[in-house]
Amino acid sequence: MLHAAPPSAKLAPLDQFSGSLGQRVYQTLRQAILSLAYKPGEILRKPEICQQLGVSRSPVSDAVARLAAEGLVDVVPQAGTYVARFSMVEIREGAFLREAIELQAIELVAEKITEDQLVQLRRNITVQAALLADGDSAGFHQLDGEMHELIRNFTGYRKLSTVADTAWAHVNRARQLLLPIEGRGEATLEEHRAILLALEAHDPAAARVALRHHLRQLISYLEPLERSHPEYFNP
Repeated sequence: MLHAAPPSAKLAPLDQFSGSLGQRVYQTLRQAILSLAYKPGEILRKPEICQQLGVSRSPVSDAVARLAAEGLVDVVPQAGTYVARFSMVEIREGAFLREAIELQAIELVAEKITEDQLVQLRRNITVQAALLADGDSAGFHQLDGEMHELIRNFTGYRKLSTVADTAWAHVNRARQLLLPIEGRGEATLEEHRAILLALEAHDPAAARVALRHHLRQLISYLEPLERSHPEYFNP
């Protein structure tokens, strides 16, 4: 059972983000929801958020509206604003979309990846291994996401990561429940190494197989969560 963090620990300081005030408020709220600092079904108290961030109600309301449009919060008239519970339908749909995007991306990247880009991936995986050895599951999770983002960015298509991130939001949030599972981090690291080997060989078919295996392993772990954490899922 996950326990709610105290209000002061939920939101990252705004100076950790870039952009306008409204964009930074949105980013810190979104990060808190995706990291499960705010749990599925938990109420979002706007006055409390305004006080912690030192902002007026307007940018918080705007951020909540954006999060509602993404399906990350539910605004219930006369009742309040709540962090959306998980839906296996949305998780499967997000996984389907992410797989479609990334399989196409990795085939393209495998054909043209440069040595400099391979160095970036090797460095990322080296840090992943160090974080895993230190027991830093949150840091490992972040580097995992950055590795996938690097590969998407190597396609040269600037909007690809934004589309994938939106499609993956519900899956990414549910992944947080997997962090304590023994052995999953080590298995993920080996899957990442297999992807890197295929890219080093400039083998699009092997890269596609390695990535598909990696993504589908994740879904096989996510599906049982509906039974182990029913309080976080829509009935």
